[in-house]
Amino acid sequence: MMDIKELKVTVGEVCEGYFNDAEEGVVGYDDRLDIRHKYQREFVYKDNQRDEVIRTVLKGLPLNVIYWCKVKKDDGSDGYEVLDGQQRTISLCEYVDGSLSVDDKYFYNLPKDQKDKILNYPCSSMSVTGRTVRSWTGSGLSISQARS
Repeated sequence: MMDIKELKVTVGEVCEGYFNDAEEGVVGYDDRLDIRHKYQREFVYKDNQRDEVIRTVLKGLPLNVIYWCKVKKDDGSDGYEVLDGQQRTISLCEYVDGSLSVDDKYFYNLPKDQKDKILNYPCSSMSVTGRTVRSWTGSGLSISQARS
């Protein structure tokens, strides 16, 4: 049985505790979200695609839904794994983290109102229970196929 529920989280919340390591993976949301596991492919967005994610948020336009799988972490606590939306999530976190600029502007150089606009932007996220990223990626199903 699969259950899909809307999550109410902001970009700022997702970026809390952001850590990106090529060998160990990528985490965020205060270590509750595994954005990219060691076994997942590396970041593949081109610079212009990545920049468009940031521009979309600055314009207040909606991004596509990001799907998270609810999981039990190794320590027994509740957590999530990104099922779909890895590149969008990493783009946002890398920008807030100061690792990249968009239109020659780094996050830390933005006026407070623009920083707040990004940090308070609601991520359109859905939590999926009943499957893990490993079972999704191995199934060959798209999200729309798996939901039906």
